[in-house]
Amino acid sequence: MSIERQETAQRMSRIVIHNDTVYLCGQVAKDANDGITEQTATMLDKVDALLKQAGSDREHILSATLYIRDMKDFAAMNAVWDSWVPEGYAPARACVEARMARPELLVEISVVAALAK
Repeated sequence: MSIERQETAQRMSRIVIHNDTVYLCGQVAKDANDGITEQTATMLDKVDALLKQAGSDREHILSATLYIRDMKDFAAMNAVWDSWVPEGYAPARACVEARMARPELLVEISVVAALAK
């Protein structure tokens, strides 16, 4: 069985495809100086772009793990998430509070999806 890696650097690949499953590396906001709403929206825009590049989309997400710097932002993050996930296609999901790689980052996501055929 083959493993396809896209946008591979020394530390990680942004996309890995194996057995019709797409694995995305952690995605963060386009601008870490924005608030939680904008950080969540631009993070999800990046997920959309990578899924499209891999041959998948939101309707094929199997699981998502969200890391949020402070649970005080949970409701605002969920408002963006809830409007982004297509009705009837909610993936298995976990959300945990975590220290981020940089203090200005408020949210990060890791996604696993099926290829769209």
